[in-house]
Amino acid sequence: MSILAWIVVGLIAGWLADLVVHAKGGLVMNLILGIVGAVVGGFLASAIFGGDFTTGINLTTILVAFVGAIVVVLAVRALPGRSPV
Repeated sequence: MSILAWIVVGLIAGWLADLVVHAKGGLVMNLILGIVGAVVGGFLASAIFGGDFTTGINLTTILVAFVGAIVVVLAVRALPGRSPV
């Protein structure tokens, strides 16, 4: 999947994660974390399930990126010494 597609999927995942988690960092921070979460989610899903979850912008990649975004947002919130995101 191209880098532009990763960014688009990450933005969608970050927006969805912002709706679910209601983090204090705001929408922009969650969009950035969504892009990171898309990469993390794609890597973890490929490692765990052995498939290719980077086949373009579709429901599966958005779902995988969404789960990755939630994991990343919650991980950032759990960091000690930081204000809650």
